[in-house]
Amino acid sequence: MNVSGVSARYAQALYDLADEKGALDAVAADLTALQKMIAESDDFRRFLKSPVISRTEQSKAIAAIAAKAQLSPLAQKFLGLLAANRRLFALPDTITGFRQILADRRGQATARVTSAAPLTEAQTTSLIESLKKSVGRNIDIISKVDPSILGGLIVKVGSRMVDSSLKSKLNRLKLVMKGVG
Repeated sequence: MNVSGVSARYAQALYDLADEKGALDAVAADLTALQKMIAESDDFRRFLKSPVISRTEQSKAIAAIAAKAQLSPLAQKFLGLLAANRRLFALPDTITGFRQILADRRGQATARVTSAAPLTEAQTTSLIESLKKSVGRNIDIISKVDPSILGGLIVKVGSRMVDSSLKSKLNRLKLVMKGVG
């Protein structure tokens, strides 16, 4: 997924500021935590996208969320800026853009992994090692849970995709069975 527009500009600005302050790792960890909160909470996703919540209410709410999550001061200020500019809807793509920039600068590849259930630490470590051997670069994983794939994984690294999901296998079997009859 290529990030563009508002999200890309915010991602680049955040990267530049974090780099200047020597806080790249802290900000990356904060954004990973935020990404996890977005993935796990329908209410949080609705809050980020809601046009009916006032600028003031958004600012207060995101400040409280950032403080409760113990985000770094830089991340808290950044979220405050997004809320003040009514750009919280751009947060998910901004996080993706920041992680892409960081991975590129560190010589890493980003893998988007979709699984039916959350991956354990052992599974994540094993997957990173396998992908590292295959791609020849360090790997940054962005995980997503989608129960509709039933099982298996969908892994995207750059323009390559491997779909070993149970849903895809069943769909292929269904097509084969239709062709037989």
